[in-house]
Amino acid sequence: MALVDFAPLRIPLHRRLETAAVALYYYSFFFGALIGTLIILGLFFTSYYPIAIFYLTWAYLIDGKTPEHGGRRSNFMRKLRIWKYFRDYFPITLIKTAELDPSKNYVFGYHPHGILCAGAFCNFATEATDFSSVFPGITPHLLPLMALFKPPLFRDYIMSSGMCDVSRESCEYILTKKGPGNSVVIVVGGAEEAFDAHPGNYSLILKPRRGFIKLAMRTGASLVPVFAFGENELFSQVSNPRGSRLRDIQLKIQRKVAFAPVLFHGRGIFQYTFGLIPYRKPVNVVVGESIPVTKVENPTPEELDHLHSTYIEKLKQLFEDHKAKYNVPESTELIIN
Repeated sequence: MALVDFAPLRIPLHRRLETAAVALYYYSFFFGALIGTLIILGLFFTSYYPIAIFYLTWAYLIDGKTPEHGGRRSNFMRKLRIWKYFRDYFPITLIKTAELDPSKNYVFGYHPHGILCAGAFCNFATEATDFSSVFPGITPHLLPLMALFKPPLFRDYIMSSGMCDVSRESCEYILTKKGPGNSVVIVVGGAEEAFDAHPGNYSLILKPRRGFIKLAMRTGASLVPVFAFGENELFSQVSNPRGSRLRDIQLKIQRKVAFAPVLFHGRGIFQYTFGLIPYRKPVNVVVGESIPVTKVENPTPEELDHLHSTYIEKLKQLFEDHKAKYNVPESTELIIN
């Protein structure tokens, strides 16, 4: 039995292109920040060093607030053909369960985090699944970690997709200053939830997460629960049950550096045994019905708890209503931690 399961030499071109598109996404997030930094630093050792000085001055002194003020989305970038190949690799689908009124603003809560939020990126940061046609009049802004907007060049790459940072200033700017029809997409479980991204696991970190609830109440934006069936199936991860020594070490590192040091593997580009490329597993992203929110400038703890409980109930119902369609055993329950 071969130690490495190599891909056949004869594979249809479209499948090669799909793998290349997925590799671009994952490797850009793993190494894009480093590459951008090295490019700018490298210019200082050439006659083109004024370009590096100009870029750094512009990016961090003049343009530094752009990630917090709505970003700089590019429809050209969002509609690139490469994202269609990315979608078809898994494939990823977007499922609408109810209409969204474009005269309102929304806070989408995305669950679960998975390893690198493939479903969230495909549906909300590109037009691969035709979000603007499925939800006409709604402009989504996917909000990743603030640290991703620090590295040179990489910050501009991710902003072109419509991403903004997940700070309070950024969220409130989008929901109050950009007019109706705008939405923020928050991966509620955060980086810590990536430690639970094991195939067959339906465990979320949600009980202590109230910031997105408070954001909705302060801005009057409706809440929209979103569940991605298949997000946790894309990689294998080293066993790290809650309370284990490995999980404790991972949590300590994650709280210091913000990123989750997840020990995972998928497949490679030319073989199926190991690597950083996800498995070809379907990801079905179901967008639930919106939850109306009354604007309250300073909500009380009781008001926050009530809306938080309502959100959890709606999310659980969304999971129960759709799990059978996506091969989740009937006995499986959504675990809220």
